[in-house]
Amino acid sequence: MELIRVPALNDNYIWILSDNHQQCIIVDPAESEPVLEILAQNKLTPIAILLTHHHHDHTGGVKGILQSFSQLPVFGPEETEAKGATELVSQGDQIKIGEFDFHVIGLPGHTLGHIGFYQAPYLFCGDTLFSGGCGRIFEGTPEQMFQSIQKIAALPDDTLICCAHEYTQSNLKFAHHIWPDNLQISKYQQEIDLKRSKNQATVPTTLGTERKINVFLQCDNVELQKNMNINQANPPLRAIFTVLRQLKDHY
Repeated sequence: MELIRVPALNDNYIWILSDNHQQCIIVDPAESEPVLEILAQNKLTPIAILLTHHHHDHTGGVKGILQSFSQLPVFGPEETEAKGATELVSQGDQIKIGEFDFHVIGLPGHTLGHIGFYQAPYLFCGDTLFSGGCGRIFEGTPEQMFQSIQKIAALPDDTLICCAHEYTQSNLKFAHHIWPDNLQISKYQQEIDLKRSKNQATVPTTLGTERKINVFLQCDNVELQKNMNINQANPPLRAIFTVLRQLKDHY
């Protein structure tokens, strides 16, 4: 399979995953034009659109794509029905179409109905987990977002985190601010700064990498807790996550 990253809007990424027969699925099309250009350039035939949640910067291109491929099924959570979803899916569902076989993972937090699509090693997680960070909590609760990230953390290290925004650099600035003596974060921040200076993308990333540099995956780390001025023995991890997310919101 081949993964194609399509820049869109200001800092969005649309994902296209193609098989060996030039068939592909399109994930979270923010816009239609760049998708249609890639399909034409690579002679790809789309067989489905996957939507992780209802926000316009993940669904804005659905209508335009369907104008060219009117019979395309659009899979998404209930909250995306008004944005063009024709096949409503939720936690535990399986999507088998062509050579693709995705497991649907419920990831509420950013929005109440947010989902992810997993076919090893690819995880299309929308705005739940970013490289170096996680999504804002607009509709759900910190508890929901914490549990969603725990679901992602249970996947193998080689999982490719195909998130939908180029936020790595800003996320690592916050991580370094919170945990300045973490050498792995500092080193990775330098690598990312160099990439961005050359206008290179920083995702997909692997879950193995994220375990080392993403503070939201390290709430159980005592050193991180000390840097957050939390000195309680065995504090609830969801409480650590909640404080961390609040600190990021106001950074």
